[in-house]
Amino acid sequence: MPAALLLGPMIGGILFGVNGAALKVPRLPYIGAQAVIGAMIGAVITPAIIAAFSQHWLLLCAVMSATFLGAAALGWFISRRGIIPGATAIYGTSPGAATTMVLLGEAAGADAQLIAFMQYSRVLLVALAAALVARFGLGHGAGLPAAAPWFPTVQWPSLAAVLGIAVLSQLAGRLLRLSAWALLGPMVVLSVLHACGLLQIQLPRWLLAGCYALVGWSIGLGFRRDTLVHAVHALLPVIVSALTLIAFCAGLAGCLSALLHIDPLTAYLATSPGGMDSVAIIAASSPQVDMSFVMALQGLRLLFVIALAPVLVNRVVRHSPHLRDA
Repeated sequence: MPAALLLGPMIGGILFGVNGAALKVPRLPYIGAQAVIGAMIGAVITPAIIAAFSQHWLLLCAVMSATFLGAAALGWFISRRGIIPGATAIYGTSPGAATTMVLLGEAAGADAQLIAFMQYSRVLLVALAAALVARFGLGHGAGLPAAAPWFPTVQWPSLAAVLGIAVLSQLAGRLLRLSAWALLGPMVVLSVLHACGLLQIQLPRWLLAGCYALVGWSIGLGFRRDTLVHAVHALLPVIVSALTLIAFCAGLAGCLSALLHIDPLTAYLATSPGGMDSVAIIAASSPQVDMSFVMALQGLRLLFVIALAPVLVNRVVRHSPHLRDA
């Protein structure tokens, strides 16, 4: 399977988490793992992809806008039908910025625990769906690329420089109160440095494997038995809503592939609604995927979510009588 080093720990984490294991990924190693994944993304951003985006920026912004509006419409429908009451459905179906949506929903009186369950269930389903599509669907059975050696010769000064810049970028992102600063800060800074030819980024496979495992464990261990019991009444609607949003984004990917004449799997991964770090790992494991395009569009989506999702959600709540009353 593509991204087996992510999906294996994720599934193991779920099994331990729902069975009551008192385990949690330590904060500092998890933040460090996001820094390394941000560096991995930065290594594939080139001037060519920036030029391509400058030519099609209007179409790509339209795809992002359609994703947000589709998610908002789905949440509004679920709440209007009373399947999940109040504004909880609106915050829970937002395509990204999970922590921000949980905090906003809690401040608005929504069910924060159910919002968290909806958000992280979608992340899990996005990762699993993307891996299955890459392996059995649009990937045409390509499987994994030729494996890189586990213990290559490491240029330690270069690796230390990359990791040092990644950590400093995280600190800057945190000071700027940037959402997803642990991933977005290193991704942006290292992408610019690499695209300008100022920095070479080479990450050994053993380091990436450890970081993939930390991300997978963190997602999997977030599923606790008490959360599942609390959300059992909404389990089917949550799964159906997540799959509906994934299918809607897959439709957008089909349009994007046809209009820009790009590989369907590249378009699918680029438009996946959330789970940016998981999508990055899966894209890196699929040889035919244009990873620079995938991560550029995923980065754009994340920026859209950070900037516009809270505003859009608040406006939907404000102009929906049944949500205001709740």
